Amino acid sequence: MAAPETDRKTTLLGRLSLPERRFVADALRTETVGGVLLLVAAVAALLWANIPAISEGYRTVRDFHFGPASLGLDLSVQHWAADGLLAVFFFVAGIELKRELVAGDLRDPKAAALPVVAALCGMAAPALVYALVNLLGDGSLDGWAVPTATDIAFALAVLAVIGTSLPSALRAFLLTLAVVDDLFAILIIAVFFTSEIDFLALGGAVVGLVLFWFLLRKGVRGWYVYVPLALAIWGLMYNSGVHATIAGVAMGLMLRCTRRDGEEHSPGEHIEHLVRPVSAGLAVPLFALFSAGVSLSGSALGQVFTRPETLGVVLGLVVGKALGIFGGTWLAARFTRAELNEDLAWPDVFAVASLAGIGFTVSLLIGELAFAGDPVLTDEIKAAVLIGSFIAALVACVLLKLRNRRYRALTEAEERDEDLDGIPDIYEQDNPEYHLRMARILEEKAAEHRRRAEVAAGSSGEGDSPA
Repeated sequence: MAAPETDRKTTLLGRLSLPERRFVADALRTETVGGVLLLVAAVAALLWANIPAISEGYRTVRDFHFGPASLGLDLSVQHWAADGLLAVFFFVAGIELKRELVAGDLRDPKAAALPVVAALCGMAAPALVYALVNLLGDGSLDGWAVPTATDIAFALAVLAVIGTSLPSALRAFLLTLAVVDDLFAILIIAVFFTSEIDFLALGGAVVGLVLFWFLLRKGVRGWYVYVPLALAIWGLMYNSGVHATIAGVAMGLMLRCTRRDGEEHSPGEHIEHLVRPVSAGLAVPLFALFSAGVSLSGSALGQVFTRPETLGVVLGLVVGKALGIFGGTWLAARFTRAELNEDLAWPDVFAVASLAGIGFTVSLLIGELAFAGDPVLTDEIKAAVLIGSFIAALVACVLLKLRNRRYRALTEAEERDEDLDGIPDIYEQDNPEYHLRMARILEEKAAEHRRRAEVAAGSSGEGDSPA
């Protein structure tokens, strides 16, 4: 007797569909390049800020103000990077989220349950770790949100550096985690870091967003229409008191990410393809350049492990993230009767969970917002983010290296294309035409082998014959 429908188990971290696998590969390729640039920018910022001969120049450039004061936009270079350039990053995050909701893994509630639960647990656990450390150490709870974020670009840059052939299912899991993580980080910024609201400016931003949505629905095209409107919405959002990056997210969510008949790419996919390199290759690295330049003197580093606020950030990223994501994934599997992909093991999930402890870009941003009135503590929190992210990356590298041979074999199996039709063989194993093609290929190879053997035998016979 067949098992009831409700008793059927699903596969956890199973093989992606071919279109989803290709999308993930394209997205991660750009993010990896951006992540390497992010690493370079972070190292450059640390050197620029800590070499005595040039450190004063770093602070001069970072604190230089420019912009129209009459519009409330006379900002420092650092603020332009954090509030302006990161709006581009969050615009791309909004498009990613919209695509996941309407065409990706998150469109199916059952499939969405795993990354959503894992991401929520991966944000709650670091916040709890931070709160516990600061309650015991009599520190400030203002920074509870700092260790909750994951930086997908930085994480993928680490993967690129260590050369780990992570299977596409684990990479997709990490990417989806980061998308959901970004959503909740946006909500945290909007709800907890908005103190005073200028309702007139906010109303203007809302009107601009409605106009943006209306033009999209009417099919109006032209960057000369949308770019000035987007800048106006951003400026009004900034002056409203709500963090300006929320404008980027809102506009990203409005783009259509489903394809219509005759379309090779949806408008959202097309715009994301154009803007993602700007985000990953320019906006985020420049933000890192002017936000990661903190003093790393011996006393400052000592403070990271003795002050409750900074220790809470480090432990939140290293311990809280790993335990939260791993625990959330295990619970989701336990209560949804999902079985882990037979090619993977639970230590693989823990390694990816450790990698998610790299919380660079958004963690730095939240650190600036949480301790805006205390520049010394802000710099110490940033140092804690850097150290915590480095330790999390180191732990993940060790864990992933232990299984690298297995990952390489899985990746090679995913990419093998013996019949050279552009579709990996693993996706055609149930297709009768594939088996016919493979049979012909094997027959041709066997015939070629026999022909070469006959030629070799003939050549050998002529050499042995008498003159």
